[in-house]
Formats: sequence, structure tokens, C-alpha cells
Amino acid sequence: MRVRAMCVAVMLVLGWAVQAPAQDRAGVERQFRGWLEQTVWPQASRKGVSRATFDRAFQGVSLDWDLPDLVPPGTPVQTPKRQRQAEFGNPGKYFNRGSVEGATAVGRQMARAHAQALARAEARTGVPGRIVLGIWGRESGYGRVAITHDVFRVLGTKGFMSTRAGYFTEELVAALQIAEAGHAPSGAMKSSWAGALGQPQFMPTSFLKYAADGTGDGHADIWRSEADTIASIANYLAKHGWQKGRDWGFEVQVPEGVSCTLEGPDQGRRIRDWAAMGITRVGGKAFPEAEARQQGFLLMPAGRSGPAFIVTPNFYVLKDYNMSDLYALFVGHVGDRIQYGMGDFTARWGQVGGLYRSDVAVMQRALEGMGHDVGGADGLPGFKTRRSIGRWQEATGQRATCFPEAAMKARLR
Repeated sequence: MRVRAMCVAVMLVLGWAVQAPAQDRAGVERQFRGWLEQTVWPQASRKGVSRATFDRAFQGVSLDWDLPDLVPPGTPVQTPKRQRQAEFGNPGKYFNRGSVEGATAVGRQMARAHAQALARAEARTGVPGRIVLGIWGRESGYGRVAITHDVFRVLGTKGFMSTRAGYFTEELVAALQIAEAGHAPSGAMKSSWAGALGQPQFMPTSFLKYAADGTGDGHADIWRSEADTIASIANYLAKHGWQKGRDWGFEVQVPEGVSCTLEGPDQGRRIRDWAAMGITRVGGKAFPEAEARQQGFLLMPAGRSGPAFIVTPNFYVLKDYNMSDLYALFVGHVGDRIQYGMGDFTARWGQVGGLYRSDVAVMQRALEGMGHDVGGADGLPGFKTRRSIGRWQEATGQRATCFPEAAMKARLR
């Protein structure tokens, strides 16, 4: 027993997942069925879900023990000590040639095949078809990526025993509401391992708010209908504030005399004023006059070690779909390639990144101690962290690069 306890302790220190012993799983499954009846069914019933829909959804459903971040009953919550994510790896990896060119090539095919649906969605919402295609391609490969999980099993498991049980329970009830409305048969309601639904990868609560009928049949079938998928993505962006007639942004060159610490959606100025500071579009093009009169924002997702952009408010609408600068940039870039035949970004991505999230969090806490607003010590180098690094560099007589680097670890502790 002592040896077994020591092994468990080592597993916890290393941040490994601790699962319920096999002999206990039957008991946990019984607790799960009790939770469905005592917690989920009353909430679903209050939302108008019928007993027949509820029973069909959970017929034969058991817990999925292979999902991440599970906390079986009686297991202490543990957080891994060290993690990696794309946002603090090399940003250039997000734009690998296979992903970009594949999304572009198939996107052009989809633009032709679904031209009418894209045109209807744009006329209704003002969201350009190329932007819808960029999201659709990123989320599900235009519906070609297999989405195999049973949404009720996924959300049931994570609602019952995950680190965010309350959130996933709410999403589970929303999925039951979708089934009740008949948007798709329960067997067709497939999701990702996190519970995101169909080709646009909407969480169920987002489906209830933003899913749209693109065919006029009274349903928003985002699993099997391309027209409904297109209409739903466009509706989501419109409801989040997409400004009709504006672009998402432009790749630019930022002279050394313009500080990278000017980045961020809270430091906007008219695009013509950015131009007056010496910021120019790549390729020598002028900013469109209609855009030049309006507000734009400096974006430098890799600091001085990568491409730079002047983006519009529409860029931050794309971030509402997925809170990542790189995601929004990928969507806009692929959309431009699909419609305009644009090539790669002119500037190259530098060899930066490769840090652990915990390393970045240490730097963030050190900057917070100096009075900088880094947006929270979460280990993710968003724009507040990037420009805080630049401000610290400038204050200490260094050249501002505005991106966390390994050489900074010794000084930012």
C-alpha cells in the first residue's frame, strides 16, 4: 500500500491524469446515470426538452474515459506543471505551407460550388464569402474532416467529471434543446472531443444564438448542410459586429522609428495617421481611401520577428470566433488567397518561441511586479504581454522586440 501511495504521489507531481481504478468504474458509471436524472433532466425539462428526447440522447451512452481534463469522483484536481501551445510556440508554424495551401485550394473549389449560398449570406449579413470560407476551412476542412464524437457522451462526461463541469453541463442542456428542436437527428449530432458541433464547430449555446437556416427548411443543420453552415458562420460574425464594406487588415512594413509597443486594439488611430508615421503597405500599394479615413490598429503577432499588419475592427470580430491573433490572421489570409490570388506574407517569421507556458507566466508576473498590464499571468503572449515586454526593453535601454525570448528568462523572474 505504501509503494502504491508513493507511485500515485509521483504521478500527481508530474501532472499526469489519474483515472479511477478499473474496478471502480462501474460505480462511477452508476453515479453518472444518477447525475443525469437528478441534475441534468430537471434543467433540461425546464428548457422545454421532452422526456423522449432526453431518453433518446442518452440511450446506451456511457462515460468517455479517454477525454482530457477529467476528474473522476474522489480524484483531486491537478494541473500539469508545464504545457506548450501554438500561441507561445513559433507563430510561423501556424502558417505551415500544407495548411495554408490546402485551405486555399479547397476553398476555391467551395467558392465555385456554393457561390449562391455565399452570395445570399453576404447580402444578408455583409460578411464577405471569402471570410466565411476561411473560417469553414479552418474549423472543419470545409466539412471534410471527420467529426466522430457523440455530443451527448462528450458533454455528459465533461459535465459530470471535468475541471469545468458547470460550463459543460450548461452546454449539455443546450445540446438537448437543439435535439428537441429537430435541427438534426440525435445520431447526426456529432461533435469534437470538446463538444463543438458540426462544420462551423459551434458550442451548443452558440448554436442556439447564431445558427441560421440557409435553405429555408426551418432548420439549421450545420452537420449535413453546406448552405446552413455558410449562413451560420456569416450570422455569427454579423451578430458580433462585422462592419460591412471594411476589410480585415493589411500587411505592412513598420520602420524602426515606430515602436512595436503601439500594438493593440486600445491604441487605434486613423489608418492615414499610421501612414503618416511611415507605416506602408507591402508591395508599395496605397491604403484604400475608404479605409484610410477610418480607424486601424497595429498588430505584430511575433513582435519584430515576423510580419506586421494594420488591422480593422473586423479583425477583432474574427477573434470573437476564436480568441487567437494567429487564428484570425489565418482566416483573413486564406480568404484573401482564395479570392484575390495573394501569395505568402512578404515578411518571414523569425525563429522565436519554443518557450513553455510556465516560462512565459514567470515573465508576466515579473512585468506585473514592475507595474505593467500584461493581461494576466496566463502564459500566453497576447498583445498586452508583447507590448509590455517592449516597454520593459525600451526602459532598460534595449531594442524593443516585443516578444518573449529564452534570453529574457534570467532577467524577468
